[in-house]
Amino acid sequence: MNSHIPFAVVGSTDFVKIGNKTVRARQYPWGTVQVENESHCDFVKLREMLIRTNMEDMREKTHARHYELYRRRRLAQMGFSDVDADNKPVSFQQTFEQKRSAHLLQLQQKEDEMKQMFVQRVKEKEAELKEAEKELHAKFEKLKKDHTEEKKRLEDLRKKIEDDTIEFNRRKQQT
Repeated sequence: MNSHIPFAVVGSTDFVKIGNKTVRARQYPWGTVQVENESHCDFVKLREMLIRTNMEDMREKTHARHYELYRRRRLAQMGFSDVDADNKPVSFQQTFEQKRSAHLLQLQQKEDEMKQMFVQRVKEKEAELKEAEKELHAKFEKLKKDHTEEKKRLEDLRKKIEDDTIEFNRRKQQT
């Protein structure tokens, strides 16, 4: 493969019908260059070298460089690192346990805060309900008092009418 370096590669996204076949090719005023024809282009040899010959090397480098770099950056974003401030190695288990305990403590604080807010809201609602109950009770007492006064007034009026009727009947009989 190394004897074919440098490769003469032509690429295309177009398909051209040549004879009764449709092939990937690039058209020029002087002719057509077929991408997968080895007499026109070294694309097939390059693909062979990259995919079949160097695939394992590419996988190893991808894993060793790219994945490790991604893993290290992602862990750093999450607050994990391989070394501490004194450049001494740090155990991920210890760091994880510290982060976990800090997170659990934070969750407990939020839960306590939410419980306090809930208790406060319940107390406020109870106070509102007691105030509304007092207002209703006062309104009921006022209506009850008004009713009693009205009943007494009507009773007095009835008595007066009865007295007037008796007086009227007595006068009528006298005349």
